[in-house]
Amino acid sequence: MKNKIHNYDFLVIGAGLIGSLTAVCLLKNKYKVLVIDKNEQFLNDKRTLAVNANSKDFLTKLGIWNKLKANPEPINKIEIYDTINKFPLIFENTNEEMGNVIFNSDLLVEAKQLLLKKNLLIEGINIEISKIKSNEKIKIENKNYLFKKIILCLGKNYENEDTIKKFSFPSLHKSYVGFFDHSVVHNQIAYEIFTPEGPLAVLPAPSKSKKTSTFIFSTQNKISRTNIQKLIKNYFSKTHGLINLKKKIYEYKILPHLSKEKFNQFILIGDILRSIHPVAGQGWNLGIKDIQTFISLLNQYEIDDPNLLADYYKHRSIESFTYLTFTSLINKIYENQNPLNNAIIKSGFCILRKSSFLKKTFIKQAMGRLNLI
Repeated sequence: MKNKIHNYDFLVIGAGLIGSLTAVCLLKNKYKVLVIDKNEQFLNDKRTLAVNANSKDFLTKLGIWNKLKANPEPINKIEIYDTINKFPLIFENTNEEMGNVIFNSDLLVEAKQLLLKKNLLIEGINIEISKIKSNEKIKIENKNYLFKKIILCLGKNYENEDTIKKFSFPSLHKSYVGFFDHSVVHNQIAYEIFTPEGPLAVLPAPSKSKKTSTFIFSTQNKISRTNIQKLIKNYFSKTHGLINLKKKIYEYKILPHLSKEKFNQFILIGDILRSIHPVAGQGWNLGIKDIQTFISLLNQYEIDDPNLLADYYKHRSIESFTYLTFTSLINKIYENQNPLNNAIIKSGFCILRKSSFLKKTFIKQAMGRLNLI
């Protein structure tokens, strides 16, 4: 028994949100999967996720959505403002909510519990990824394994030129994420304001009072907590009343990129495949689409078919490139305000405001209902 080899369909490396959900989805589709991570995931993370309608459907099918500890906060309307246009862009969908806001930790707890119940998650395992291959023996905790395919869900910070080639889009931006309480209910409206300092998004956060919101502010300027509070008060006192910024603010570097794995060995899912500027609020939802695409292709190909990986990357590259280009372009235009760029912005607002077709297309995109391939 000492030299016994344990055979699995998939090894998932990375037990964060996307890695854990990838494994749960594979498990639900009757594949044998093991998940490893070098760290124990931090389950007290109280940041939020903007979950679009497509991602909600995905989580519902996995049996996770209705188990979340805090009730998801619906987004029924999106309002987009800037300092150039007099009137905002307003998007609504009367058939269903456009999205929901949930806590990261609530989702991660439920996903990990599903894996732990079946002993499919091992943490504290650090593997040198460049030295492992599918269909070759891999030793984990003194046991020998064979995996038909290896999936990497290691996030945007993963760097290993022996494994992947990363095409980075230079950015000096950082994002600041936190919460604030307010005296007026948020009415389940999400806001995006393109300020001179950078884009500021405010979304309703899960709370019984409907008087707590979450924000993400992106800028290339150095900014203090005091200045963030002033910024939020300046733009949201009229809609949210008295504002009290909560103490904890998370700070992250924004690292827009596209990645390509080098040796047709690994499946890249989530932010390791692509990371975009948070201005569109779709980064995590694109990771869910990665999972959905991969599972769909598994219904067409055998696991060992080389066309599986080729087709997967073909499907995901178009949407990844489109979102990365669009979000980078939007930021460039707003950061470099001049008569030409201002004219482009004004015409864009005007066209969107007048075209019901483009409005419906935007709503479908925001809800994750629009497929580019």
